[in-house]
Amino acid sequence: MTTQTLTPTRDRPEPRFTMSPELRRAVTLTALTLAGLLVGLTGQYLLHLPALQWAGYVTAFLAGGIPAGREALHSLFAERKLDVDLLMVLAALGAASIGQAADGAILLFLFSLSNTLQDWAMGRTSSAIQALMDLNPEGATVRRDGVERWCELGEIRIGDLLVVRPGERVAADARVVRGQTSVDESPITGESVPVDKAPGAELASGTVNLNGSVEAEVVRPAGESTLARLVGLMEQAQTQKSRTESLTERWESPYAMIVLALVPAVYALLRFGFGLSVDDAWYRAMTFMVVASPCAVVISTPAVMLSAMAAAARAGVLFKSSAAMDALAGVQTVAFDKTGTLTQARMTLTAVHAEDEGQALALAAGLEAHSEHPIAQAIVTAARERGVTPLTVTDAQAIPGHGIEARLPDGQVAWAGNVRLAQRQGTTLDAAQQAALSDLGARGSSSVIVGVGPRVSGVMGVADALRPDIRAALDALKASGVTHRVMLTGDREEVARSVAAEVGLSEFRAGLLPEDKLRLIGELPGPVAMVGDGVNDAPALARADLGVAVASGTDVAIESADVVLMQNDLGKLAGAVRLARDARRTVITNLLFAFGVILIVAPLAVAGKVPLPLGVLAHEGGTVFVVFMGLRLLRHRV
Repeated sequence: MTTQTLTPTRDRPEPRFTMSPELRRAVTLTALTLAGLLVGLTGQYLLHLPALQWAGYVTAFLAGGIPAGREALHSLFAERKLDVDLLMVLAALGAASIGQAADGAILLFLFSLSNTLQDWAMGRTSSAIQALMDLNPEGATVRRDGVERWCELGEIRIGDLLVVRPGERVAADARVVRGQTSVDESPITGESVPVDKAPGAELASGTVNLNGSVEAEVVRPAGESTLARLVGLMEQAQTQKSRTESLTERWESPYAMIVLALVPAVYALLRFGFGLSVDDAWYRAMTFMVVASPCAVVISTPAVMLSAMAAAARAGVLFKSSAAMDALAGVQTVAFDKTGTLTQARMTLTAVHAEDEGQALALAAGLEAHSEHPIAQAIVTAARERGVTPLTVTDAQAIPGHGIEARLPDGQVAWAGNVRLAQRQGTTLDAAQQAALSDLGARGSSSVIVGVGPRVSGVMGVADALRPDIRAALDALKASGVTHRVMLTGDREEVARSVAAEVGLSEFRAGLLPEDKLRLIGELPGPVAMVGDGVNDAPALARADLGVAVASGTDVAIESADVVLMQNDLGKLAGAVRLARDARRTVITNLLFAFGVILIVAPLAVAGKVPLPLGVLAHEGGTVFVVFMGLRLLRHRV
């Protein structure tokens, strides 16, 4: 089998929404219902042909009524509950029973149209799952035991070497071991700029290799990859409901029973209490049943929540449920872990104090190149990024608890380490170097002193780097309405104070164990969202009203959270808060509108002020309105 080469997603047009077989069938039945209605109206009012009239109306009743009738009977006998489908079918039949077949056909057409629009709305959101699944290639070229072969996805194992050529999708989560390239990660993270990859960099399944060929070692099987987890999260999100949605569904059946019980009561009141004729009393009772049906109420919440979750997912913010979306809308306090959340969990050179910074960095990089310590690697990386060539040293020797020593080509001893190593070399730090050490300590940075023999060449600071634009992200979160923000960390007090000052947080707690974070989550003014990435954050993520994990975090943290930031970009959190609050406002608007239509039009129908066609229009028009109010959120930018 030949390798399948894909055009990078960046150069392809946006995928268009395609109709599922179910939606295609719904559209066909709605079209048949409309055609039957038009034929019936033509036969009745234009051509005056009873045969054509009834042929059209029967077609409309069959195309529009049978699907709803089947759903109603399934709910009644299989699930033991009444629903709005039964009310609509009975109302249409009731209209026909009093000689208003045209009104019944109009009702069934509008009901069929609203259901089709609902299916379309849900299809727009659920298509995100299929779009994710389509990112999986059929397989990949794998080098195993020195031999290249094509493997299906299920055959790829941990430790295999993926050979990923330009234009191909990455079939499984892997780590680059050979080659350099840039990768389009937009299908997974929403990141619009290609990301450069070199040996040691992670490749996520479903991303696209744009130029160079690379070899990457598989670190997770395809079934446990980033892409597989995304699909699982999306499927889970569409099955879990918000409190409003669950409450609406719980009351749908009792409400339908109440409406059905009120219909004969309304008829009896009008017939025997007010002396109306049988036809008039029955007509008004049928109109009442139509306008009192809770179609718009039932669809108000899911149409909004699923649309909002789809908009968030497009921006790389995955909600595991609409309940999580609803919870975020009410959050008043956000607690942040520090390491790996506000910071990158990666040591970075932050300061160089020396008369000749380039020379000091070259000396330090030459020494630290012989060490695997994270601080050493931070210095080596900084030298490479700044174009500084490390000095050549020999006989490098690590001194546990102190640092590293080596010899320069001229035989002098060069060294890099802590104050104890400097003292061991017989050095004396001048006032400026002492001040630099004090300043670095106050900021929570680790200090590295570099020298040759008894002479100090420079003092360097290494610290866990903050995430890019993190202060702007926290400021945006405050602007979105979340005024109480606090950092919870197990790190030292001075480190926590320094980081809090840099990111603009006025409140922090330091030296915390996981159980301390758990306790504090319960003490903070709620509702509380916890943002974290590590195993030690998992209990707090689960305990908070809303848990938010960054995708670079541990599997335990991601599983414990309710929301996952796929781009590791906390700037998206503010946009997600605005989206969640917009969704909540839209749900409230929809519910007020839907209940308002019922409370206003139903009494007017009983009083005979609303004819059946107008009642049908008010009821089904309201349903269409709330669906489109939900679809409006698909355009929201997080």
